[in-house]
Amino acid sequence: MRYEEIRREIDAGTAARTLPEWAGRVLDDVAAGRSAVPAVRHPLGFVCLPVERDGDLGVCLHIWTPEVSPAPSTTSPVHCHSWDLLSFVLYGTVRNVRMDVRAGAAPGEATRQIFEVVSRGDVDELRATGRLVRHSPGRSSTHRTGDSYTLPAGVFHTTLIEGGLEAATVALGRETPGGGDLSLGPLDAPTHRVRRSRSDPADTVRALRRSARRIAAAHPESAHPASAHPASARACAAAPFGARCGSPAGRPPDPTGEAP
Repeated sequence: MRYEEIRREIDAGTAARTLPEWAGRVLDDVAAGRSAVPAVRHPLGFVCLPVERDGDLGVCLHIWTPEVSPAPSTTSPVHCHSWDLLSFVLYGTVRNVRMDVRAGAAPGEATRQIFEVVSRGDVDELRATGRLVRHSPGRSSTHRTGDSYTLPAGVFHTTLIEGGLEAATVALGRETPGGGDLSLGPLDAPTHRVRRSRSDPADTVRALRRSARRIAAAHPESAHPASAHPASARACAAAPFGARCGSPAGRPPDPTGEAP
């Protein structure tokens, strides 16, 4: 499946019927060596499988797993994308915390510096901008198995995995004109480069097979479309930050969905 097809499934409310089975096949193929899609340790703590990159569009599987140690990070988990994000939660609970970033803080008040992240291949160049800021948590949104959510480009946030170390999402990205990938980092850190790395092959295989099992357990109905949950994911792209726009029917609203 490619970007447009996956997006249609989410917008039509049929993602829970199709995406888990597709994602499981991708994981099985990579684990068995039938696919050349790499499994890369991301500095934000997950394993990234870049399934598609076509111009401004991209599709990745993001897997948070105890089987693979996180890649070292030289900045912080607070970041913003240059692309609009649409995600479907395969399993686990994902919480996005929006950050209020205040620019122009005096040197004695600033706690972070903004870095521009420029990626070329497997190398990230983190360019120190000298822009000093403070930040504090804003509203948050929680998304569980079967949910879909959006996150616009340019929104500073951090992503937390609740209830343990495990979750997986199908992440769709669409580049926006004039945007940039930014990260908050130490005040005194200079411009530097970081090379993304693959995990140990045996660890990767264990992680992917474990994730495939988790997907199958979380979506036992995915092989039987008639029994899949009818979701209400229409107009996902127009939803505001944190909107739970693809939740299975019958689930009560999450009281922490817009918690301050």
